[in-house]
Formats: sequence, structure tokens, C-alpha cells
Amino acid sequence: MLGLLSGTSVDAIDVAAAEFHLVGDVLDLTPLGALTVPHPGGLREEVLAALPPGPCSARRLCELDTRLGLAFAEAAARGLAELADGRADLVASLGQTVYHWVEDGRCLGTLQLGQAAWIAEATGLPVVADLRARDVAAGGQGAPLVALLDDLWLRDHAPAVAVNLGGIANITVVRPEEETLAYDTGPANALLDAACRWLSGGSATRDTDGVMAAAGSVRADLLDRLLADPYYALPPPKSTGKERFHLDHVHAALAGLPPVRDVDLLATLTELTAVTVADACHRHGARLVVASGGGVRNPVLLRALRRRLAGVDLRVSDALGLPADAKEAYLAAMLGFLTWHGLPGNLPSATGADGPRVLGSITPGRRTPRQPSPATHAPRRLRLTPPTGR
Repeated sequence: MLGLLSGTSVDAIDVAAAEFHLVGDVLDLTPLGALTVPHPGGLREEVLAALPPGPCSARRLCELDTRLGLAFAEAAARGLAELADGRADLVASLGQTVYHWVEDGRCLGTLQLGQAAWIAEATGLPVVADLRARDVAAGGQGAPLVALLDDLWLRDHAPAVAVNLGGIANITVVRPEEETLAYDTGPANALLDAACRWLSGGSATRDTDGVMAAAGSVRADLLDRLLADPYYALPPPKSTGKERFHLDHVHAALAGLPPVRDVDLLATLTELTAVTVADACHRHGARLVVASGGGVRNPVLLRALRRRLAGVDLRVSDALGLPADAKEAYLAAMLGFLTWHGLPGNLPSATGADGPRVLGSITPGRRTPRQPSPATHAPRRLRLTPPTGR
């Protein structure tokens, strides 16, 4: 199985290859490798320009759906050749989220671009895509879908909290003898990246290694304003995205304050992520926190999070066998496996859906797809197994 996605930071396309075997109630995941494929020239900037609060037309959405589909197709072809020796049963794509429609705490719709037909045409393989919409139709938030992987993977480590630091931060709370809970805590890199682009006039897309934030100091007045956003006080299940946490959000918080130095702004936005994530972890009595996503490669953010989580065992997911940079690509592959075998891919206690649902739509490959007979029961554990050679 190949898994694909471009996260909310729109950094690049992540590709992962994995083998899966369902043995009783245990799902064995064998990671075969991962790679990151940059977006072709100008595409990242076009996607970012189309996100709220920027204007976007139906024509622009159509163009982006095709261009992203072609980019995903090229990434899948590379993954097939470089990671899977040219052999795979299926491609699963989480696509590129461009809008997540939430009103009064309820998700009414979600839109991921990256037309699956281009992936199927390039690889010849069936493609499972549009993985969030069914959960939304069933009354869920459509996110975080990673909750199912975390629940299966960390069940033997419970109580544990998984943290993903992408554009948006989310947590999964795995508790013994209780239903797993998951939700978006707020921005991780979204506001940091937006501020970097603004401050640099577009020449910098991120605060690499947190260098600028490390040179600044947290402005308590600005942090207080940012923390006053009502999203943080909402009860789960809840989800959010860049349609809420974008550059205008930063400008609104800065309005009327004494001048804020560039480095202090980035230090404060870094602290905002650390505070909101740590507060959520403490709220659920976390003793073990397992972090993944691009934010774990920012040493300033990770130090701030460790400081805010003093007394808690904080580990990067690599230490438990799942690469932090590729975790969500492996998630996409797992969701594709589940859909292909007629198994639910959502976790209702996390997303708020009315019940378990088989996720996604299948685009056939070059041959008529021969799906296996539906599995008789869903997995209850995820076991990571090393490759044995191909």
C-alpha cells in the first residue's frame, strides 16, 4: 500500500509504502520507507493564495485540483518505483485540504483537492481518496482521522497522548478501559509559517530550526490576546484549520498593542502552540506524550513544549518505531487498507460521528479492481513489524 498527503503546512507531498496483515484482531504494519516530494514550482504559493482569507474562484479550484492531482500522481509513481519495487495493490490519498467548514462547533463540509484519477492513470493502481467526507456526513468532524491509528498503536502504552504538530496541532488521548478522545487543539505551524512569509515579504516560508523565535522573547500581552480566542475553550469533539488560524488572526491580535519585534512575534506564536498543546495534555492527565509532525523538528518549539510538560514523559514517535515525518502518510496507507477490506476507518469517539464508517471513494486502476472479501472484524491493536527483505 502507498499512502499520500500534503499537510496543512503545504510543505510537500509525503509518500509512504507499507505492508499490512490482519492477524486475528492485530493489524501488522511493516514500514517500507517514505519520501518527501516537493511541490512543482509555484504550486505551493498558488495553494496558499487560494486559502482563506484569500479570494478563490471555481476556475481556480478546478485548476488546483488538476495540478495537485498531477503532483500527487508524480509522487505516487516515485513512491511505487523507489519504495515498493514497482509493486503495490493500492494507493490511498488524503489529498490537500483547502477548506474545513465548521459552524457553531459542527463540521458541515470539508474539501480536499488532488484529483484521484490522475494518480490512478499514472500508477495503474486503484486509488482510495476523499477519506474525510463520509465521517462528516455521519455527523463527525472528519478529523482527526489519525485517532484510529493512535488508538490501535498506543493501546498497550495507555494512558498516553499522541500529539501531531503539523499546520494544525491535534491530540489523541488513549485511556485504559475508556473510549479514545481526539481533537484539534489549535495552530501548530500555521500561524508561525504565515508570520514568516509576511515578515520576510514572501522570501521565507518558515522559521527554520526556530532561529528567529530563539532570538526573541514572549510578549505576554500578545499571548494573552491570542489565548482569548474562543476555540480553545470549546469542548471536544472539535476541529479547525487555516480558515480560522491565518495571518488576519495575527493582525487582529497585534492591533492596538505597542510595537512587537519580529523575533518576539515568532517567539510568542511558538509559545502559543506549546501552551495550547500542553494545556490539552495536562487536562487529560497525560503521563506519556508521543509527538510527531514537522513541528518536532523545530527545537525551540520542542523545548517550549518540554518546559510546559514538565514531569511528563515526552517522546518523539521515532522512539516507538513510527517516523515522525511520515506518520500521516502511513496513516493514509492504513486507511486505504481498511477501506479496501470493507473496514471502518473512523473512530466515532474522536470525530463525533454517529458510528463507524468505511471511508473514502475508490477510483479504479487500469484493471477492474478485485477487492478481497470484507474482513469479518476490525483490528483492536496495531503492531509495527520490521521489514524482512523483499
